[in-house]
Amino acid sequence: MGKVWAGEEAVEAQEAEEDRAQEAVELTDLRQLGIATLGTLKAHPRIKRFRDFLKGWYLSYFHPDVARSIPTAGTQRHLNEHGDNIGNVVQYMEREHKDRFQAILNRIVAKIPGVMSIRTAVTEDKRVLLQFNDGAFADPFYAGQMSDGTLKIFAYLLLMEDPDPPPFICIEEPENGLYHRLLDSLASEFRSHATGKKNAPQIFVTTHQPYFVDALSPKEVWLLEKGGDGYSKVRRASDIELVRNLVDEGLPLGGLWYSNYLDAR
Repeated sequence: MGKVWAGEEAVEAQEAEEDRAQEAVELTDLRQLGIATLGTLKAHPRIKRFRDFLKGWYLSYFHPDVARSIPTAGTQRHLNEHGDNIGNVVQYMEREHKDRFQAILNRIVAKIPGVMSIRTAVTEDKRVLLQFNDGAFADPFYAGQMSDGTLKIFAYLLLMEDPDPPPFICIEEPENGLYHRLLDSLASEFRSHATGKKNAPQIFVTTHQPYFVDALSPKEVWLLEKGGDGYSKVRRASDIELVRNLVDEGLPLGGLWYSNYLDAR
């Protein structure tokens, strides 16, 4: 009889066999990544796990104009990359996670003067309306009437309060459309959720705004520079001794970036 493995032993044996096996694979469509194809095959368990890990990444390209659209009613658990289902996620949070949703509202009230409550309403044709009430008027404002900054802050806080967050969250230039004094609070929100604890997401933010960088420490800032060979190199701002010393003296990191100190060698 052949040998039978169970549980982890079987997986380890299969991976060991995969390590020894080498096979040239040709793709018919060079625009497709090999991991997208091989990751669906049982014969490649490590590639599958890596593919599943990559599929769990969340890339945020939030567009306020898209978020102002009126979606069909129905709860959805997770905010999508463009934010056009924000009303559906609010419905879900109101129904299933009232305490979390209330925590979001409390933070919004603290950061954006005038916003007192946010609710959803379902129209007769089963579409979702997102209502903002500022307390001064009896009738609420709708998402289509709110500023880009208010919608973005709300969307990012909603994303941070996801009960089952993705392992890796990438946010593209969150500063666009935001009042610069809100960037410090937004950076603090991201930091409070990227704790490094089990099941906490890792948060990667790209920015061109020195005010946002002012809210970060040199250990939290990474510089990506494209070299003459076409490859990008990554280094930490804290690896630059001059920058560390100037920040220790009280100079803001974003100001140093603006003054080209992060380019120091």
